[in-house]
Amino acid sequence: MRILHTMLRVGNLEKSLDFYCNVLNMKLLRQKDYPGGKFTLAFVGYRDESEEAAIELTYNWDTDHYDIGTGYGHIALGVDDIYATCDRIKAQGGKVTREPGPMKHGSTVIAFVEDPNGYKIELIQTKAA
Repeated sequence: MRILHTMLRVGNLEKSLDFYCNVLNMKLLRQKDYPGGKFTLAFVGYRDESEEAAIELTYNWDTDHYDIGTGYGHIALGVDDIYATCDRIKAQGGKVTREPGPMKHGSTVIAFVEDPNGYKIELIQTKAA
């Protein structure tokens, strides 16, 4: 068994695709409209779904906003240079909600960014800076 994808409901598919593809450098792996159900599914990720888990962005045509709720935590992405990554995200208009630095009670360097829908994404430094 392996994780295939995580699904997020989004209120604006174009803004979400711009963020995940252009700001976080993921690729649009596939996208399909379902007119009968009035929704679109778009899958984004860094590698083919046969090799790595993806994020499914679900856009319901009649809904432009969702409440995230208190149960959602975050998606985590490993990055080689967290400082340069955060600088690039900010330069592209992305929102860094926690600047890079050691996590509380530990030494792992982390940062948090937020997508256009308010979903949190944790960046984790994977190589020594």
